Amino acid sequence: MPFQHGVGGSPPSVSPNPVSGRSVLLPGLLLALLATVLTPNAAFGQSYTDQQIKRLALEALRESPELVLEIIRDNPEVVSQAVSILQERERTQQAQAAQAALATHRDALFNQPHGPMLGNPDGDVTVVEFFDYNCGYCRRTSGVIQQLLEGDRQVRVVLREWPILGEGSRFAARASLAARQQDRYQEFHRALMALPDQATEANVLGAAMTLGLDVEQLRRDMAAPDVDAHLARSDQLARALGLRGTPAFVVGNTLVPGFTSLERLQELVQQARAEGLR
Repeated sequence: MPFQHGVGGSPPSVSPNPVSGRSVLLPGLLLALLATVLTPNAAFGQSYTDQQIKRLALEALRESPELVLEIIRDNPEVVSQAVSILQERERTQQAQAAQAALATHRDALFNQPHGPMLGNPDGDVTVVEFFDYNCGYCRRTSGVIQQLLEGDRQVRVVLREWPILGEGSRFAARASLAARQQDRYQEFHRALMALPDQATEANVLGAAMTLGLDVEQLRRDMAAPDVDAHLARSDQLARALGLRGTPAFVVGNTLVPGFTSLERLQELVQQARAEGLR
């Protein structure tokens, strides 16, 4: 996670060095600090690698920790600059990792055998959604997805159930996946997305009874190996992509975390279609 100390004008954390008794800055902040303050003036603007900057940081601490602290006192804006550098670096690293994961797991993401799907199974563009039935934004997204499918008959949506919000989420996910055995997944999925309250065992089974599902069969099918496999695979893929919550979408070569508007999804679909990415 990005280094957050110092945000809002607070000074950076300083702690005594147990070996020498000197004060030292947290390494990440010092690295960014030196990159921001020292590097542009060093060797008449010469560019330094992270390794070289780290060595400069260690040398600065060894030779004159008081000078480093003085730089911060005289240039308080350096703290926010340092935080921004670290945050941008983390965003870049996350984006690179996500792209590598997309390339590695593309087949598993877009072509799940016997997995839940909405829209046109032979569509020319696929939207993958990771969701949780107890996620408020996922419920809002359900309507957006419906609008997307109604407006574009060549889109298919691969649904990745990723129950991360408690026992009710896990029960709902298992029940919805089990409903495939009664050919009622889509109806049940929409019913669970429309629940007025958080999903629980009681209201999930109540929704199943309202739709006329065989509840006893549903309970048995919830323990089926393919349900376990789907949930385990969803978790594996979500972690590989670095997801931190739901909903999250993959369209073409683009990963989009969080709630996404209809217009944005349509834009991504058109982009994937233009690039020939199914």
